[in-house]
Amino acid sequence: MKSFRYVRAHSVEEATAAHAGRPESRYLGGGTNLVDLMKLGVERPRTLVDVSALPLDAVEELPDGSLRVGATVRNSDLAAHPLVRARYPVLSQALLAGASGQLRNMATTGGNLLQRTRCPYFQDLGKPCNKREPGSGCAARNGVHRDHAVLGHSSQCIATHPSDMAVALAALDAEVELYGAGGRRAVPAAEFHRLPGVRPDVETELRHGELITGVLIPPATAGLPAAYRKARDRASYAFALASVAVVLDVEDSVVREVRIAFGGLAHRPWRARRAERELVGGPPAEEAFRRAVDAELADAEPLRDNAFKVPLARNLACDVLRRLAGASLVS
Repeated sequence: MKSFRYVRAHSVEEATAAHAGRPESRYLGGGTNLVDLMKLGVERPRTLVDVSALPLDAVEELPDGSLRVGATVRNSDLAAHPLVRARYPVLSQALLAGASGQLRNMATTGGNLLQRTRCPYFQDLGKPCNKREPGSGCAARNGVHRDHAVLGHSSQCIATHPSDMAVALAALDAEVELYGAGGRRAVPAAEFHRLPGVRPDVETELRHGELITGVLIPPATAGLPAAYRKARDRASYAFALASVAVVLDVEDSVVREVRIAFGGLAHRPWRARRAERELVGGPPAEEAFRRAVDAELADAEPLRDNAFKVPLARNLACDVLRRLAGASLVS
């Protein structure tokens, strides 16, 4: 393994200063993705800034009813937290759908958002990959790409983002809280990850040295009917072929609010805003659900081996919408 410098940070300010002041540095939390990539030689940081001891491990309710989740909160703890289970079940379901119990016990909120694609060509140093080495090419495009993107991809990259949690956060209108040299700022979770375009190596809106300090979940989505559904090749410990997070509010046979986000289809969690606009103000009916989801997926550009993802995502979304509508479903 390539040698590296190790810095154990004791404050957010110390962590960001250590990261920003050294080239090719990485933050280390649970290490469930980063350490694997270091073993493969994909990640070769010169400095690891350990943030696991920072005081960012709390889930707290704010006066306005928002929920702030610290960046070092473990995935298992977040999934089991009473306020999350009661108010944001879609988040708990998404977390429990990801990885094994052992990994969830180590993985952190910030690290989950920053995990990198599981594209096998990205992880194979013998294959060209624009995400790993800009300008080298994309081996996946003409290779095995059954698991790859059907939405928002480019000629430079067809990888998908692996996080389940990020899909739920996008549907909940959450914000990712950041701290760096420029101070504190927040980015909507649905916009935190970038589409590949011509720079697939630039994966998020993070600036150099910035640290994820937490996630803020607004009160507007608290307590609304919500669910996460994931399709995968085996029942556990597998990444999504397609997934969907839905928050649905129906009153007097009218869809008042709806939020839909897809996973497994794009380089980032895909917020289905076109489908949402189609549904709001209309009846919670099977045909309306299908028409809205079809409108969202109309721009899909499946590749040779993954066209099945489009009907798979459609059926997942319509099934979740129908189940959440329940007795309010209009026939």
